[in-house]
Amino acid sequence: MRQKRLFADAPKPDTGLWPPGVGRIVRTTVDSTNAEAMRLLPTLTVPTWVLGLEQTAGRGRRGRPWASPAGNFHATLVMRPTGSAAEIALRSFVAALALRDALVQMTGHPGSLTLKWPNDVLLNGGKVAGILLESTSDGSGVKALFIGIGVNLLAAPDAAMIEPGAVPPVTLLAETGLRCSPEAFLDILAPAYAAREAVFTADGFDPIRTAWLADAARLGQVIRARTGIDTREGVFETIDPDGALVLAGADQRHRIPAAEVFF
Repeated sequence: MRQKRLFADAPKPDTGLWPPGVGRIVRTTVDSTNAEAMRLLPTLTVPTWVLGLEQTAGRGRRGRPWASPAGNFHATLVMRPTGSAAEIALRSFVAALALRDALVQMTGHPGSLTLKWPNDVLLNGGKVAGILLESTSDGSGVKALFIGIGVNLLAAPDAAMIEPGAVPPVTLLAETGLRCSPEAFLDILAPAYAAREAVFTADGFDPIRTAWLADAARLGQVIRARTGIDTREGVFETIDPDGALVLAGADQRHRIPAAEVFF
């Protein structure tokens, strides 16, 4: 049985914790926060959060539509990082950890929150949040990174619309009784991300990888990973130093850099 902890309202955020040197833009309605952040990029001089209180054309991985009703959280952090494209992409793990940090701070239930490779956050075993990384580049490498984050604060897609075998969606409200506005959630998430980003910038991926594995869903259990061409099944052993999934199959170990995971 799922354990639910009931709250009347979210904890009041300490606005003094907003990370210095980070911008914040709030839009009532956008097509998608990633698209809005891309349009705003030429005007931005610092890393900036773009929050859309409603999205009309939100999208997830592989271009799938993302349900984006008012009351849910839809935001993008846009930045101009340095490093190779592969290193920059590891920020999906940074973002996942920060999302979990923020949700733990709100709920006080760390045991209820786990991380599903490559970039989902699970609450009581159901998908409560997802992350979409996009970037722009020129001849010298990545020009800008857009970390799109969606959280089911109040509403979730109809489970009947979810692909068979996929993790069912859940909401923060239904699972915990906690109500939180998108603005209040951003006040918690922004400093949580800044703290994890500081570790990643100073010490690289190793401490991020260690922290991510500590809360990984189904670690040590049999899972399935589907790429565009095949499906592999095996014991989820670890993620490697490049963030790739490592499965122990019946006859060999498989390193999978990109796939969709099914439990």
